[in-house]
Amino acid sequence: MFHSALRRIVTGRSICRLPATLRARMAQPVSGAAALRRTQQLSAHLQTTRTMSTSGTASSNSPSPPSTHAAKPPTFNDPYSQTEVLQHKHETGRLLLLNRPKALNALTLTMVQAITKQLLAWEQSEYCNVVILKSTASPRAFCAGGDVKRVMEQVAANDPSYAQFFEEEYRLNYLIGTARKPVVALMDGITMGGGVGLAVHAPFRVATENTMFAMPETAIGLFPDVGGTYFLPRLEAGLGKYLGLTGERLQGASVFWAGIATHYVPSERLPALEQRLCELPSDDPDVVNAAIEEFSEEAAKLTDPETNNAYSLRPYLPVIRRCFSHRSIEAIVAALEKEAKDPQIVVSKKSHPSITPKAQAEWAARTLATLQRMSPTSVLVTNELLNRGRSQSFGQCLQDEFLTVQALTRSHDFTEGVTAKLVHRGKVEPKWNPATLRELVQSEVFETYLRPKFPALDLSPAAYQTTLDARISHPDTTKESRGGQEERDSGLNLGGVRKKKAPRSAMERLDQTPDLASRQDRPADQPQPYGLVTANEVFDLLRNPSLRVTEEELYAYFNHKFEGKIGVDAKLRIILDAYCDVKPDATVETLP
Repeated sequence: MFHSALRRIVTGRSICRLPATLRARMAQPVSGAAALRRTQQLSAHLQTTRTMSTSGTASSNSPSPPSTHAAKPPTFNDPYSQTEVLQHKHETGRLLLLNRPKALNALTLTMVQAITKQLLAWEQSEYCNVVILKSTASPRAFCAGGDVKRVMEQVAANDPSYAQFFEEEYRLNYLIGTARKPVVALMDGITMGGGVGLAVHAPFRVATENTMFAMPETAIGLFPDVGGTYFLPRLEAGLGKYLGLTGERLQGASVFWAGIATHYVPSERLPALEQRLCELPSDDPDVVNAAIEEFSEEAAKLTDPETNNAYSLRPYLPVIRRCFSHRSIEAIVAALEKEAKDPQIVVSKKSHPSITPKAQAEWAARTLATLQRMSPTSVLVTNELLNRGRSQSFGQCLQDEFLTVQALTRSHDFTEGVTAKLVHRGKVEPKWNPATLRELVQSEVFETYLRPKFPALDLSPAAYQTTLDARISHPDTTKESRGGQEERDSGLNLGGVRKKKAPRSAMERLDQTPDLASRQDRPADQPQPYGLVTANEVFDLLRNPSLRVTEEELYAYFNHKFEGKIGVDAKLRIILDAYCDVKPDATVETLP
């Protein structure tokens, strides 16, 4: 009786994932009432571990008693699963797993909707202290981007729904960037395009030795979207423009040194890190940060020349600053041409050149050639959006991006770029039109792609109403939501995490969330409290006319400010060598 009932409930593969104690008890001979009890027990276990379907329905978040022992979270790398997004609850942690390993987790509209609905549900939960974004394709990929081939097909078929993918993707980016719960993105593998949008707006971004970051959109006739026009301009000293215009790849610890990741954790430590995060008694972001620091790579290994943790761009930081800090593309191209012919080596008195003039000239020539291979229209549009994004809020950047992406995806260059790079896999070169930057008429490009007459991106409560309606009809969602709405105060951090206020009814919360009033937009001068010190912070201190700061004082100040942060001393050394001059009296000044 028991085994016949068992076959009606679960397949052999599912049995293998049951707890060992339950499997052992199932192996014992039983009959009658005992068999019925075991069948009910197994059915209940499967019900509590059920994953989301591809429709993206938010799962039950009903409370469970705290475990009396430290159980390991289950493994999700199930090659037989057809679900594109998996979810799991483990103690106070909630995990979302991208599960299209054969496509390197390229985002689909279904995946975007599923993630959005689940995040909205977990935001309301008093039992959820942290949300972890990860991949079943690790270490190969976190997320390789959005499914732009599908978008190209929709545009070619005159399907007006082509914009829906970007609309809902950008809303998801905004949701992650203003989340009410700390979000931790584990970038263990390829993290490109749309995958960057999932990770980089979270307050905690963990890189590993497998991380490969890139925003290669200018190579397919697009621009670095998914909030790229917000986060790239906030990288230091022209670095964001360099990465956004050229699509340059960063790997491993370089993603951490560049300020894209907030932490660097060897991949072998990720299971223990996940377990630790799922045990946290608080959703205080400082508590989450301290937990991740426990597993971060030791400072000595991060700076050990025998490891692969060196910052790959370190020798080129001064020339990147000189070339890519300009506002116009014409000035950037002219600076690269000058460096290719007559490289300028400027070195601090207390540091040593790590690059020869010949190597720097070769780098400038390669970078110029890379820039010239990209879509000229995309390069011009990207540069202007990055200029504007520097002084805009997160929401404003996404709204501008949505207008531009609707226009660019209809362009010749988008179809040409996607066909050449993704359909023919780079076996043919795209034929851009216009073919060069000099052929572009800037006023026409700006009018066509930066001021298009298309529907605007709606980040108001109505934009999420369909999702909220689905949650109201889900009986278990409101059950876990009784802890009350988490309001924002004015002291925003990178991820928008807020402290709790007085409880409200579930229906009242659903009527009021999410919206721009309670989900405050991230301003133009948004700080990054959990990443490494940046050159911009050092510049702000050194440019204060009332201060004369010595090198020793600089180290003391930032070590106090970033107390407990691994890598601060090493990053300060990188900044001083690349951008500063230490005078004979030990005071520090910025280089021109």
